[in-house]
Amino acid sequence: LQPKPLTMHFMKRHWQRLLLSLLPLLLALMHSLGVWHLDAIDRLDAMVYDARMRSAMPNTRDERIVIVDVDVDEKSLAEFGRWPWSRNKMADLTQALFGQYHIALLGFDVVFAEPDVSSGLNHLKELAAQKLSHDTEFLAQFEQLAPSLDFDARFAKSLQDRPVVLGYYFSSDQHGRTNGVLPAPVMPAQTQPNRSVPQLDWSGFGANIAVVAQTAPLAGFFNSRTDADGVVRTLPLVARYAGQYYESLALAMFRRLAGMPQVTPGESAPLRQESANAVLENIVLKWPDKTFTIPVDDAGGILVPFRGKGGPQGGSFKYVSAGDVLSGRVPAAQLNGKVVLLGTTAPGIGDVRATPVSAVYPGIEVQANVLSGLLDRRFLVKPAHSGSYEALLILVVGLTLTWVLPMLRAPVAVTLSVAVLAALWGINGWLYQSYSLVFGLAAVWLMAAAIFILNVGYGYMLAARSRRELIALFGTYVPPEVVREMVKDPDNYSMRARSDELTVMFCDMRGFTEMSERLEPLQLQQLLNHVFSELTQVIGANRGTVDKYMGDCVMAFWGAPIVSPTHAQLAVKTALEMAQAISRINQAYKTGAFANTGFDIGLGIGLNTGQMFVGDMGSNIRRSYTVIGDAVNLGSRLEGLCKVYGVSVVASESTRLLASNFVWQELDLVRVKGKQQSIAIFTPLTAVGQLSKDKARELALWDTFLAAYRAQHHEESSDLIAQLQRLDGSKTLYVLYAQRVTAQQSLPQLPDWDGVTNFETK
Repeated sequence: LQPKPLTMHFMKRHWQRLLLSLLPLLLALMHSLGVWHLDAIDRLDAMVYDARMRSAMPNTRDERIVIVDVDVDEKSLAEFGRWPWSRNKMADLTQALFGQYHIALLGFDVVFAEPDVSSGLNHLKELAAQKLSHDTEFLAQFEQLAPSLDFDARFAKSLQDRPVVLGYYFSSDQHGRTNGVLPAPVMPAQTQPNRSVPQLDWSGFGANIAVVAQTAPLAGFFNSRTDADGVVRTLPLVARYAGQYYESLALAMFRRLAGMPQVTPGESAPLRQESANAVLENIVLKWPDKTFTIPVDDAGGILVPFRGKGGPQGGSFKYVSAGDVLSGRVPAAQLNGKVVLLGTTAPGIGDVRATPVSAVYPGIEVQANVLSGLLDRRFLVKPAHSGSYEALLILVVGLTLTWVLPMLRAPVAVTLSVAVLAALWGINGWLYQSYSLVFGLAAVWLMAAAIFILNVGYGYMLAARSRRELIALFGTYVPPEVVREMVKDPDNYSMRARSDELTVMFCDMRGFTEMSERLEPLQLQQLLNHVFSELTQVIGANRGTVDKYMGDCVMAFWGAPIVSPTHAQLAVKTALEMAQAISRINQAYKTGAFANTGFDIGLGIGLNTGQMFVGDMGSNIRRSYTVIGDAVNLGSRLEGLCKVYGVSVVASESTRLLASNFVWQELDLVRVKGKQQSIAIFTPLTAVGQLSKDKARELALWDTFLAAYRAQHHEESSDLIAQLQRLDGSKTLYVLYAQRVTAQQSLPQLPDWDGVTNFETK
């Protein structure tokens, strides 16, 4: 009879802690059952999944699959031309792969969506039909040459009666644009009643031209599926378009290797007991004498079983240069009997994705990994009932910790909580490693951690103390609004020096020294305080950190203490807004007490992006949160170049590359004092999309002039700079280059001239 009074006493004493502990339990339970979806938990689950994927990859090479990479390096460009190659080269490549190297199967991770007109055949047809229609000799020659100039037909002929799988893609185009010819679907729209077959609906597609598609009718789409965090973890095996279901490139290649089994939907799990509708759990490949079940998610996708790091050096698959294949430089044994995927992985041309394995991963290798997994029957499975399993685990763990932790002293509570968290991690990892089962861990893990923190109170005290320390450390360096954001996650910030990529600004007021000689001390103080207040407000509004004021110069930087991937963009935006602020100040001060002072202040702003050291630096007497390094020194040098080129802002190329949302004008190639390497310098004109047509034409003319000037084409550059001066004769930049062109015309062309301007002063 004693337990009941003890239980009541316990609940009466700890009811607040019990209620607090039930809150994370309830949230985790709602998330696992889909009642209230928490994106943060999904992101953490994705991180756990990615970590397990990287740790469990076999990191071995699949010798059955070879990736033929269409290289676009300088050597390949010189030998075979730019990508995309003409179809006659693709025909030669296909012929070499099958005729010389005897491959088993060829899959294209490219699409041939437009006819190849590079041979000039269409132009010859026009001549034959019009101007030269009566020239019998020309017509005879044309009839003889036409078949060899029909590159599409030559390519199609190289594919005929060969084990080939073409590639294409689906799109979500709101206008439903289509191009090319789709292959035959693998499943009809409603295979079985009351079943939710994959719901990846597409509204458009880009497929192969008819002559190619009709010759090689087997094709698969190479779309991947990107999660909310931009990472590709899943590849659709089937997708729906216009009420029909189509197969992916990897599935089509597997079926071609396996004798073309039929694709049907497999067993489904009910969404709810009272519901007749179901969610697809797998698809089944059927042969006359056997079946093969492939587990998929409710959108027809399969978790990609990555073998290892991507790319030619990743080691998962053999990479062979398409140019080497055409030239016969590849040993026959490397391709004989292999399954070949053909595509390009060149930066800016090839299809690259962010994956759990790498932030830059060849899209063609995603297809190769899925094909390898299908061949090995190696799958990662997230069961349809995983939500119910997670909910049950949350209830058991959550109720146990809620009831037990208040009874324990702090050291024991810490030990128990850590043991529970470790056990949850171990069980989850064991199911993944031993049975390839993927279950969510974040909800139950976060819930257990939250219950522990709420019970011992440690989290609150630590957070409160961290916030007070953060305000004390950074309150004098960054704007109040930035400090308020930092205190939301104080553990991520400290005064300790670190190296990071940041953008630094040096801003100097032009004409201020001359004006200060005309003003009374109080007027000068008033003016300086006003100007600095305006500029500092602009910096703070764009999340910048003011480093220091130096006479009539202000120094600031972006990217610390709050890390920002857009630090260069914010710095450029600030520079343009500071120039506008100075213009407003000039207008305002031309009246009143400064009416007769000749008031006109200009700005010289230097911007540079690079690796810098940032932290609390100085002496025991005085310290400041600042940046140092070569990149900082370069920013100071660039500020000094503003007056040379007659612009308000001079930025390095590293800043321009990270601030592509602005229109830039290149100024020069320079070598500043203390630097051996030359750099390109630019000035921002305006945001992308805001440049007038006249200015756009002027900028294009400037780019043409700059190319001619650096190529030492004296007459052309002289004519172009004259045109620019007619457009804006007062522009210092054009006057400067007009003088340079005049001086250059009297000199012979120099073979080692690099167009770089050297500056020996700071």
